[in-house]
Amino acid sequence: MQDEEFKTSAEETKDRNFITALARGLDVLRCFRPNETDLTNTDISERTNLPKPTVSRLTHTLCKLEYLVADPRTGTYRLGAGVLQLGYGVLSGMEIGERASEVMRALRDGPNSYITVALAERHRIQAVYIAVQRSREELALTMSVGSRLPLFFSAIGRAILVGMPESDRAAAFEQARQEDPNQHTARQNSYEKARAEYETLGYCTGYGDWRPDVNGIAVPVCSLNGARIYGLNVGGPSFHVKKRQLEGYYAKHLIEAAAALSQRPPA
Repeated sequence: MQDEEFKTSAEETKDRNFITALARGLDVLRCFRPNETDLTNTDISERTNLPKPTVSRLTHTLCKLEYLVADPRTGTYRLGAGVLQLGYGVLSGMEIGERASEVMRALRDGPNSYITVALAERHRIQAVYIAVQRSREELALTMSVGSRLPLFFSAIGRAILVGMPESDRAAAFEQARQEDPNQHTARQNSYEKARAEYETLGYCTGYGDWRPDVNGIAVPVCSLNGARIYGLNVGGPSFHVKKRQLEGYYAKHLIEAAAALSQRPPA
């Protein structure tokens, strides 16, 4: 079954400058999920809905370019060093990443050792973690750089949405409508709730709506040049991370952290 994130939108199909072959190659690389090491051509074909012969040519090309590494014994592929080089290039170009590490660590080192702190940026209709300070507990919320959350149905995704310029937010809604028209009303309701929360509280909440076992709050962060909007969140397993502590202690520090990273005075 094809994953929703790999569907080509109608807008992309009509774009004469859109290079389909390049998009398909990137889709192959995006098939790998957190904690997933090896995939077969069949796995990739099922996720992207591309024919197996097409996938075979794409994986062959990506191996030649060292973005994938083939294991002839098992017929599987894993991500190669070329992808890491691209990833580090992207992260190093994000000026906020280095500045955020100390601020995020201070949030993580608060009174609750189960708290995880993350910074995310929008990619299509997802929020992708670009920096993470993991919980001090071994058995807690396991998230890492590259983890993806739903843009419209997670606290950090909604924080990105409320911080976006209206034109960019409208584009995100339109892209989501094309990929999954049945959830339009739910997405609109989720955003309106988040907008009201942000206007009233200064942050967006997520209590079991992304995952039933996770609580979190998030705020938007603006890059220094104003060109990018990120989301910054604190959260963890709902059994150990309660709404009262998130809103009573962490919210104030989260808002201050976002203001520091955006170099804006806190509200």
